Amino acid sequence: MLHLYNTLTRQKEKFEPLDPKNVRMYVCGMTVYDYCHLGHARVLVVFDMIARWLRQQGYPLTYVRNITDIDDKIIARANENGETIQQLTARFIQAMNEDSDALGVLRPDVEPKATEHIAQMIEMIEQLIAHGKAYAAENGDVYYAVREFAAYGQLSGKSLDDLRAGERVEVDGYKRDPLDFVLWKAAKPEEPHWESPWGNGRPGWHIECSAMGDTLFGQTFDIHGGGADLQFPHHENEIAQSCGAHNLGCNHVHESKPIQSHVKYWLHNGFIRVDNEKMSKSLGNFFTIRDVLKKYPAEVVRFFILRAHYRSPLNYSDAHLDDAKNSLARLYNALQNTPPAEFALSENANDYTRRFFAAMNDDFGTAEAMAVLFEIANEINKNQSAELSGCLKTLGGVLGLLQQNPQTFLQMGGSEEGLSADEINDLIAQRKIARETKNWAESDRIRDILAEHKITVRDGADGTTWTRG
Repeated sequence: MLHLYNTLTRQKEKFEPLDPKNVRMYVCGMTVYDYCHLGHARVLVVFDMIARWLRQQGYPLTYVRNITDIDDKIIARANENGETIQQLTARFIQAMNEDSDALGVLRPDVEPKATEHIAQMIEMIEQLIAHGKAYAAENGDVYYAVREFAAYGQLSGKSLDDLRAGERVEVDGYKRDPLDFVLWKAAKPEEPHWESPWGNGRPGWHIECSAMGDTLFGQTFDIHGGGADLQFPHHENEIAQSCGAHNLGCNHVHESKPIQSHVKYWLHNGFIRVDNEKMSKSLGNFFTIRDVLKKYPAEVVRFFILRAHYRSPLNYSDAHLDDAKNSLARLYNALQNTPPAEFALSENANDYTRRFFAAMNDDFGTAEAMAVLFEIANEINKNQSAELSGCLKTLGGVLGLLQQNPQTFLQMGGSEEGLSADEINDLIAQRKIARETKNWAESDRIRDILAEHKITVRDGADGTTWTRG
């Protein structure tokens, strides 16, 4: 039975979907004005893993991951580049999909764009005004009246008084309260805009996900996910908007306190850190996915992300990726040395599958699940069991790993600073000629070169193969 950690209640809970025949998961996706960095990669890979596991457990899942294709950063970048917003966003949506595909991330079932749901956003804002949760200001903006939503702060654990005193409160003379946030922005000259009851303008960021989730899933749904940085204010504001628009009452009780949310389970993945700071574009310490993939195979990056628990912080460095590369090579070596037999996956197929399933059902415990994979690999290396090799490959596939030809992975798994695959194959061809002509000195010389670069050569009936490490 699956249990997951609910950020809203701050505890693990048994997963009981609202409708077992229609499990609905919404994840906040990318704002498409630049290339995705490794922090984005973690969101993509983590919720791909969660979607895969829900489906493995037999849940009929609809997975939605939105695209923000209009906001201040997009407008500024398009102006800076001298291109239209549509040209900019189309290019970076394509780049995002290329990076996502490389990481083995399956496409979501639905990928809505903000600009395709402006009418629904306007309708939701009208509902909020009608319910006394929002107001139109004199400058043409529309604001959410935060103090009209008594449960505000429940997701992040922030009180209204603490927020009021904090430095992060925006000062705006048109707001009734400094805590209020914008739902609709009046158009500025030369900016893209849409018609609305309050004049020409465009939506605020927070209203986008509330409107898209409501349009695609209805007033309530099962899972809402995203990075930990979205917990406040974005997801806090989503709850206020969605509950306020539909007059949704409290549907949770935690420590005798009612909790109000349109979503049953809130999931947030931890940050990727560089030198103990969150990786982000604003700090300038980010590494784009495509730059990292120039140095490391994509499956190594996926493995690096999944070998830590999704809620834990993850430290990035070349040393950590090198370690991930070598660790993944150990699993592939076991598959290469003992070709896998067909394996029918079930929870009780053997003790390894039981422990793998138990780990994944305990809040998607990929770290413990990975440990099981290495136990299987060690056993394969001892007894060359084709059945266990099949088990290893099949369980790896549940995580989106170990599906390549082992020889292909092992040949491309080395650092670009070492010998390339072409150079290695050329040396092996020279060694073969030396052995055929009984030039043992030349054969030994080539063997020593390969050994210096940690290349292991195996001669067999089907020819010579090699692996790194």
